[in-house]
Order: sequence, then structure tokens, then C-alpha cells
Amino acid sequence: MEVAGVTGKVALVTGGSRGIGLAIAMRLAEAGGRVTVCGRTAGPLPAELTFMACDVRDPAAVSATVRAIVEREGGLDFIVNNAGGSPQADAATASPRFSERIVQLNLLAPLHVSQAAYPYLRASHGAIVNIASVSAIRPSPGTAVYAAAKAGLLGLTRSLAHEWGPEIRVNALILGYIETATTDATYGDAAKQAAIGANIAAGRLGRAGEVADAVLFLLSPAASYVTGAALEVHGGGERPPFLDILKAQA
Repeated sequence: MEVAGVTGKVALVTGGSRGIGLAIAMRLAEAGGRVTVCGRTAGPLPAELTFMACDVRDPAAVSATVRAIVEREGGLDFIVNNAGGSPQADAATASPRFSERIVQLNLLAPLHVSQAAYPYLRASHGAIVNIASVSAIRPSPGTAVYAAAKAGLLGLTRSLAHEWGPEIRVNALILGYIETATTDATYGDAAKQAAIGANIAAGRLGRAGEVADAVLFLLSPAASYVTGAALEVHGGGERPPFLDILKAQA
């Protein structure tokens, strides 16, 4: 269903060829947006989406991609910095190269994409949504550098909202546990997923479509006075384990 203020707008979703990014891209396309997704590989994509190969860790490639979109579409209105992630790594032994690549993908890439898009978003009074994680706001052993990068992304969001406003709105989503095509690899089998869900206020894992709905809200005129915000899409968060420890000891 088309959405006023989104229909006809030009959007770029990084990492939009699969998973949460694909769900976001499709929701924007369903709302009437003209959506380009970028990534290192395309995979099978719906006809509604345009794919451009781009490693968002490469500033030159990012600039070329943004220019190509503007030349083809005549402008640019929305950026969704979705590309990110990290494998598990022991902070004591992770190599400098590994840590640099994680920071590049999860913090510097959103900055480079936003910088490349800045003049076009300023002209169109556009908006940016940065996809962050609960790892940014709680301990994340095993992905410490990822957590630090996502925390930095929240700081970047708040600062750009002031530096680039009022012409450009900049917001972030703090995602919790979200189901995707790789849920089993990420969270384990159905029993483990159920156990994780039982510890969340909403009683389950989130769905990629629910993330897409939140992005659509932040990009739409319904969020016209929302900027510099970090919207928590985590089902209410996890129950603190100390409560169960106290209960067991009572």
C-alpha cells in the first residue's frame, strides 16, 4: 500500500539484498518508493528493487554508487544504513585487521554513505535511518568491537541530526533478536529460539517485517518531528537474570 510522503521517493538500502535489509527494501517499495539496494552480491531479487554492487567499506565505491543512483533517478531522498554484522571473536586475540574491518562495516560505512548522500538529501529534505543493535546498549561478550561500533553509530546518529538538521532527519533503530532466513545459524534450533523468546517481554523473537514497519515510520511524514532518536525495536528487551537468581534463592 502506498504511503503519502514515501510514494515516488528515491531510497538506498545498504545490505538490502537479503534478510532484514530485503524486508526493509520491499516495504519501502510497497509504499511506493523507488528503491535501490546495494551489497557485494545480489542473489535473487524482486523486480521492484534495483541492485547495485557496492562494498560499503570502500568510500570511493560508495560515492560512485550514490552518484549513479542520482543520475538514474534524478535525486535521492532516503538512506537506510542496514549493512553490518560481525562473527564471534575473542577480544583478547582478535587481530587488528579483523577489528578494523568490523568498525569499517558497522560505523565508518554508514558515515561514508551518509556523507556521499548529504548534498542530495539536503536538497530533498530527506532522512537517514541507521540500523543499530542492542549490543550497543548492553554488554556483548564475543562481539566487543561490534558492540563498540554500534554504540558509535548511535552517537553518530545524534550528532548528525544536529549538524545536518533541520534539512535532514537522522534516526536509528536499536534491534533485538530478529528472525531471518539465517535464524537457526544465529540463535540455534527451535528450542533455543523459544527459550530466548521466553526471556523477552513480548514473548518471542521479532520479525523482519516489524523492523521494516519501524523504518517506514521514521522515513515517513508521520515522524516529521523525530530526529536524533534511537527507537528500540526489541520486544521490550530481556528479563534481567538476577531476578531469577533471587527467586531461586528465596
